[in-house]
Amino acid sequence: MTEKSYSDKVLSRSIDPATHDMLAQAEALGFETAWDRYEAMLPQCGFGELGVCCRNCNMGPCRISPFEEAGPKAGVCGASADIIVARNLIRMIAAGAAAHSDHGRDIAHTLLLTAEGKGGGYEIKDEAKLGALAAEYGIETAGRSKEEIALDLAHAAYGEFGKQEGPIQFTRRAPAKRLALWQSLGIEPRGIDREIVEIMHRTHIGVDNDPVNLILQGLRASIADGWGGSMIATELSDVLFGTPTPVRSEANLGVLKADAVNIVAHGHEPTLSEMIVAAAQDPEMIALAKKYGATGINVVGMCCTGNEIIMRHGIPIAGNFLQQELAVITGAVEAMIVDVQCIMPALGALTGCFHTKFISTSPKAKFPGATHIEFHEERAYEIAKEIVRTAVENYRFRKAGQVHIPAEKSECMVGFSVEAIVGALGGTLDPL
Repeated sequence: MTEKSYSDKVLSRSIDPATHDMLAQAEALGFETAWDRYEAMLPQCGFGELGVCCRNCNMGPCRISPFEEAGPKAGVCGASADIIVARNLIRMIAAGAAAHSDHGRDIAHTLLLTAEGKGGGYEIKDEAKLGALAAEYGIETAGRSKEEIALDLAHAAYGEFGKQEGPIQFTRRAPAKRLALWQSLGIEPRGIDREIVEIMHRTHIGVDNDPVNLILQGLRASIADGWGGSMIATELSDVLFGTPTPVRSEANLGVLKADAVNIVAHGHEPTLSEMIVAAAQDPEMIALAKKYGATGINVVGMCCTGNEIIMRHGIPIAGNFLQQELAVITGAVEAMIVDVQCIMPALGALTGCFHTKFISTSPKAKFPGATHIEFHEERAYEIAKEIVRTAVENYRFRKAGQVHIPAEKSECMVGFSVEAIVGALGGTLDPL
């Protein structure tokens, strides 16, 4: 195969050959990508890069001069650069912790519905993990059904969010020395939502103006996320969808297929992507795809939710955050299905230039130019099948002359969960 040559501009933007190919294609077709928008933004605001601008009250906006010889050294309220930088940083922490932890809340909600028999196709797939987590929370398991245990576990996980006084249960997993350090610094989290809300309070006008104290609260919220909301999401996902074990798969834009219905699952929530995978395997949907001339249905992942389905099912992952626009520009994607987080609003205008359906599913995340099919866990499989049908029926509108799929893809082995690693070591960490 003849090696392609690309401009220095394209080569400077990425190290990945598939990305080079699609950036050149985008340039040839006149489509704007994140790289173009970034370069058009240069030079980026120096005050913003340093974090020394503040919009937290109506006396501003204020910005602190980074130069010693000239410019203001304090905001209208008297806040120094250190105070403003600390405020801005921990507000970013609050937003990130809220997003990651809300993901855990949604998984707990799905487990609750499943335990009550109201989950639209979900089931408890890892009973051993369910039992282990129940033991951590002191939930009685003897003589009880998996649904009864799961119901109590879901309520316990829910409780971590609104808890006003700690501890968050999973922080007990931390090494004793680490836990003692958190306690000595006063940053052991009390409740997931409480720490996020407290950041918003402390960073408001006239509240916490000690930069070190502000940063410590940022650390407390980070621990509440990592050892609370995010860990809840991971553990309960394993209960519902199965704990990952090593599996081979493929990655990069080359996993798209020219002769199949291509569905990209993009976002963050495995509650959606798991059902998309299941619905795409429905014989009725496969028959419909063949009716329209496709060889079948090819589901691929993108970004975070792509990792969920590759590690549990070996579903190929088409790319990362920066490749979402490039997947559309291949002209081979029938539907880009999204829920929350990491989704560029640019997809709305871009998909309008192709046959691709841009389908949003979450009431928390709507986009200009998207078709909204709201996803509810109580009707999960039914709605997933409707979404897959929409993608399949869109295949007939694909324009063969627009299809440009890079050849590049890589083999990978994924699914190395803690349980899989410990199992491979004979059930103990001693060999390490």
